[in-house]
Amino acid sequence: MAIMTNRDLYEILGVSKNASSDQIKKAFRNKARHLHPDNMDSGDEAAFKELAAAYEVLSDDNKRSLYDRYGHEGLSGGMGGFDGVDLGAFADLSEIFSQFFGGTVRGGRRSTVERGSDLKVELHLDFLEAVFGVKKTITIKRLENCTACSGTGAAAGHTPVKCVTCAGVGQIRQATSTFLGQFTQIITCPNCQGEGTRVEKPCTGCKGRAQVRKSCEIELNIPAGIDSGLRLRVPNAGDYGKRNGPPGDVYVVVSVEEHQDFIREGTTIHVRQPVSFSQAALGCEILVPSVEGAKTLKIPAGTQTGTVLVMKELGVPNLNSPTVRGDQLVHVIVETPTKLSAVERRLLEQLADLRGDKMNLEKEEKAPTPEKSEAPKHKSLKNKKQKDPSIIDKLADVFRTRDDSDSSSEK
Repeated sequence: MAIMTNRDLYEILGVSKNASSDQIKKAFRNKARHLHPDNMDSGDEAAFKELAAAYEVLSDDNKRSLYDRYGHEGLSGGMGGFDGVDLGAFADLSEIFSQFFGGTVRGGRRSTVERGSDLKVELHLDFLEAVFGVKKTITIKRLENCTACSGTGAAAGHTPVKCVTCAGVGQIRQATSTFLGQFTQIITCPNCQGEGTRVEKPCTGCKGRAQVRKSCEIELNIPAGIDSGLRLRVPNAGDYGKRNGPPGDVYVVVSVEEHQDFIREGTTIHVRQPVSFSQAALGCEILVPSVEGAKTLKIPAGTQTGTVLVMKELGVPNLNSPTVRGDQLVHVIVETPTKLSAVERRLLEQLADLRGDKMNLEKEEKAPTPEKSEAPKHKSLKNKKQKDPSIIDKLADVFRTRDDSDSSSEK
């Protein structure tokens, strides 16, 4: 067997000499797709012939053994390049040919039943609906079988007739000539588009398409604990399939609105709670908003701004275990009074005296004043890269907004 190449056969396939049969087959199929002459981008007929000849040797255990022991001299016979290659050795080439010829050398009648398309719907929920779950009704428009023609596409009194081109099969055989010889492929019938039948007088209701788009209402049970970005699947609620095929599904994409008081982080709820100076110093009991309404919370004496108090199981239910709930975290903000009456000022001064708090420094305690001072330069934030807001950023924004609005109202 004489091969018209002096190149190493393993090198042609791009595998090592100890490559397995599966590795050799995989390498051949990958390169064959790339080098096949019908590949307009990278086809190379000479390289493809060389590749096929190398594969015929290395895919056969006996021929591979002879080549490994004696090299090209061990291959004798009437093989001149690709012309002597046994095409029976390339059973897996049918998949490669189908990619380039648009069909396959094997096949039968195409299935006439098609599954319907899936549909996507967006659903907006308010904060509490997402926390506790809710029943919702959504409206979709889906393809359904035309009632006027019962899904046949033919006008009343008429029925679809068998396609004469494919004899009702929906597919035809087509011969394609290549340098490898003639191959038969099976393609969809161009006359009936694979239906196997043709409508000579179409239905006026669906224009012969056998389906019409109709509005439909779907009842949804939204589970407790759902969050933005999650999807709900409603099986068999999408477009009806052609030729009485099964319907597709409906996917509901959920988005949840933000709340003015609560910030959600998974199953945890954060809330800001202002307390007065005296409440924080002495300790107290207050009502704190929660998703279940106002709840009592004890503020310990000496509480500082930034203290976080936990209210157990007042958060969001776990989506997969609704009986398990997260917590509510209360971020305490101690409010310093900005306007004092004469009585309040006198009482605070007395408190300062009792605690030994100094309101002013003695002259000798003051730091020397520099001759020339410059106002600190603040870097512009415009050039800083903005990061995605974290839960702390969100809390800070809420607190800042509340403080600004409170100051405005006091003015």
